[in-house]
Amino acid sequence: MTTPPPESLPFPDSLCHRCAAPPRYVQSRTTTFILCPLLPQKYPPQPVRACALFKPKPPETPPVSR
Repeated sequence: MTTPPPESLPFPDSLCHRCAAPPRYVQSRTTTFILCPLLPQKYPPQPVRACALFKPKPPETPPVSR
């Protein structure tokens, strides 16, 4: 599974990038597809703006310095 760096995310405003599912990025020579592990159609049309199965990722906690 590969996750592109944030500045190169395809469809940056898609809900998929913020979902706890987590999405997989599948690249061809010409485009990147976002595979959803929850949806029956697997590759939803992008950008996803609403999804009944969307669960937000938990907030990232910064590392604790000691």
